[in-house]
Amino acid sequence: MNNNFYDEYNQSNNNISQENTFNQSNIENNNQNNNENYSRSNKTNSSKNKLLTIIPIILVIAILAVGGFIAYQKFFKSDTPEEKKEEVVEPTITPEPTSNVKIIDVKSKTRPYAIMINCHNGALPQSGLQDAYIVYEIMVEYGITRMMALFKDVDFEKVGAVRSARNQYLAYVWENDAIYFHAGGSAEAVDRMKKENVNNVSVDGQYGQRDMGLAKKRAWEHTLFTKSDSIKKAISDNKFRTTTETKNLLTYSEKELDLSKYNTTKANKVSIKYSSYRTSNYSYDASSQTFLRSMGNTKNVDLVTGKQYQVKNIIVYGVKYTTYSNGGYYGYQRLSNIGTGDGYYITDGVALPITWSKADEKSQTVYKIKETGEELVVNDGNTYIQIYPTNGGNLTIS
Repeated sequence: MNNNFYDEYNQSNNNISQENTFNQSNIENNNQNNNENYSRSNKTNSSKNKLLTIIPIILVIAILAVGGFIAYQKFFKSDTPEEKKEEVVEPTITPEPTSNVKIIDVKSKTRPYAIMINCHNGALPQSGLQDAYIVYEIMVEYGITRMMALFKDVDFEKVGAVRSARNQYLAYVWENDAIYFHAGGSAEAVDRMKKENVNNVSVDGQYGQRDMGLAKKRAWEHTLFTKSDSIKKAISDNKFRTTTETKNLLTYSEKELDLSKYNTTKANKVSIKYSSYRTSNYSYDASSQTFLRSMGNTKNVDLVTGKQYQVKNIIVYGVKYTTYSNGGYYGYQRLSNIGTGDGYYITDGVALPITWSKADEKSQTVYKIKETGEELVVNDGNTYIQIYPTNGGNLTIS
C-alpha cells in the first residue's frame, strides 16, 4: 500500500511536471507569437508610412510626365503619315450678298415714289425723268399717253409736269408697292384710291410748285412740278409707311448681258405707235449703249438740262384697250393686262422675244425669256415699259 502510495505520488509529480513543461512551452510559444505579431505590426506601420511619403512624389512625377508628353506632342513631335491629325471644324460664315448695280440699291427697303408725268405735246419738254429707274407709258384718253415714273433713294429738284391719276395705272402702283403722286385724277381713280386705301397725294397745292415762267408759254395744267423735299414732307405729313417688303420688279445684271446665245433681232430703231396722236421712238446709240428717246419727231429732252433722254432697257408689249365713259366723260381706257402675252426686251441694239404674265391687278408682272422660259434679267440701267394697244397701235423694230 505504501508502495502504491509512492507510485501514485511519483506519477502525480510527473503529471505536474509535464503540465508545467506544457504551460512553459505555451508561454514561450505565446511570447514568440506576440513578438512575431509585434514585428509584423511594426513592419506594416513602417510600410504605410513609407507609402504615404511616396504617393505625393508619385503624383508629382505623374503630372510632370503628362505635361511633358503634351508639350512634346504639341511642340516637338512631327506629324507622320500614320498619324491622323484631328480636324478643327470652323463655323461657316456666309458673307452678306453684295451688288454693284448702279440704277438702284437692290437691297434697299425704301418704298418708291410713283409720279404721273404729262405727255401732252403742250407739256413738252418734261423734267426729271433721267432720275427715274422705271417709267411706264400707257394711253389715257383721246390717243394721248401719260407716264408714271418711279423714283427710289434719289433726290431731285424738278419733276413734271405732274398730271392727274388714272385708274389703269393703279395696277402698276400696286405691283411696285409705290406711293402715288399726281395732280387730282379721274373720278373713278380718286374713288378707288379712297376705297382701297392707296397711299396717294395730290401735289396741286403745298406739295407742288408752279413754274410761273412757263405759264407764259403753256396752259396752266402743264406748269405743275414737284421735288423730293416736297415728296418727303407729304409722306411725313400723311404718316405713310416708308419701307417695303415687295421685291424689285426687275432683276438686274451687274455685268453687261451677252444675249448672243438667244435668238434675237437687230433693234437699231424702235417705233411704238399708240395712236395717231402719239408714237414713241427710240434710236440706238452704240457709243453710249443706250437708246435716244423721241416723242414723234421731237427729241424727248429734259426741260432743265436740255439733254435727250437715254434709255438702257425697253420692255414693250401690246394689250387690248377698251374705251368707256365714266362720270359723263367719254374716252377713258381700260387695259386687258391680266393674263399672259408676248413682247420684247430691247437692249444693246437687239430685241429678245419675251413673255409677260400678270395674275391680278395687285400682282407683279412676271417677265420671262420666251425661248427658254428663264426669268428675264435686264441690264443695269433705266427701263421704259411701253404697253401699247393691239387694237389701233403698232410696234416696229428695225
